[in-house]
Amino acid sequence: MFRKMSLALAATLIMAGAAWADPIEGDWKTQAGSTAAIAGGGGAFSITLKSGKYTGKRIGSFKVAGDNKYTGTITDPDTDKTYSGKASVSGASLKMSGCVFGGLICNSQTWHKL
Repeated sequence: MFRKMSLALAATLIMAGAAWADPIEGDWKTQAGSTAAIAGGGGAFSITLKSGKYTGKRIGSFKVAGDNKYTGTITDPDTDKTYSGKASVSGASLKMSGCVFGGLICNSQTWHKL
């Protein structure tokens, strides 16, 4: 009886931990077809490419800005230029945008959760 209760408690804690994960965390398929890993905690997240031409390259860092919204910086791996960035999660989609000139000119992409 004690063993069954222990297993049930452990399963509940594992499932609760997954529910507490931030929606931006995980692996995402970029618009270019690479896989990007977003990891972190405490409201700060980093983005590292896991596949493609620039595997292992860190291309961004974001902080929580509100309900499924994030702000920070994003780097174009082709040019190594860094831009102010915004991101928002909606279901299994992540809309990323990088801007210059205080947000006057922006380029955006949509990534999909793997």
